[in-house]
Amino acid sequence: MGQDHTRVRLFVDHAFSEGGALVLDDGQAHYLTHVMRLKLGDPVAVFNGQDGEWASTVSNLAKRSCTLRLDRQVLPQNEVPDLVLCFAPVKRARLDYLVQKATELGVSEIQPVMTRRTNVSRVNLDRLESNVVEAAEQSGRLSVPDIFAPKKLETLLAKWSQDRVLYYCDEESTSGAESAVRVLTANKSPRAAVLIGPEGGFEPAERKLLRDCAFVVPLNLGPRIMRADTAAIAALSLWQATNGDW
Repeated sequence: MGQDHTRVRLFVDHAFSEGGALVLDDGQAHYLTHVMRLKLGDPVAVFNGQDGEWASTVSNLAKRSCTLRLDRQVLPQNEVPDLVLCFAPVKRARLDYLVQKATELGVSEIQPVMTRRTNVSRVNLDRLESNVVEAAEQSGRLSVPDIFAPKKLETLLAKWSQDRVLYYCDEESTSGAESAVRVLTANKSPRAAVLIGPEGGFEPAERKLLRDCAFVVPLNLGPRIMRADTAAIAALSLWQATNGDW
């Protein structure tokens, strides 16, 4: 007897049509055949970020290849909030955790930002992509966040879309965590972003640059000092609770 298709779920970057065939890449074929040990006829749930979630069936299986037959759509495509996470990159293990949780929390885009105190000089975009895909597969999302190459803070702000509110998590703001909810509620916007700084915070010149931007709203997350990944989760959760699809 085949497995319940909801037990195995894959993101496949391919157009879907009923009865169509999906030829999986080597990594996905290996995962299904050698890790999950699927057999011919076993079900797999698939999504591509555009056509909802589909039930499919393993229709061809070889040592290094696997093909799925698309059977039917089981969930229509939904919209995610237009929420961007901008953050100064952190060390690898924490970076993996950060982008995984941001994906689970429903962000639409992930934008690394290089600041003067950023202590990570290189970002592995392929690794980020792998992490967000895995998080989307496991969390039930029907889409995968877009990932962009790192930008300097000055470049990010200079090219910012003026109709998108940028909530800048400022540890030196005089407002407290209780007012953070009020700030988010009072500055609602259908297009928003959260900016998390580096370890040690932004330099004074960067803080002034941010505060001089009309689209920037300072946000204080309370009296406790948080690591960058914790601050990102807290800020995204607050925004989702007051503005998003919770």
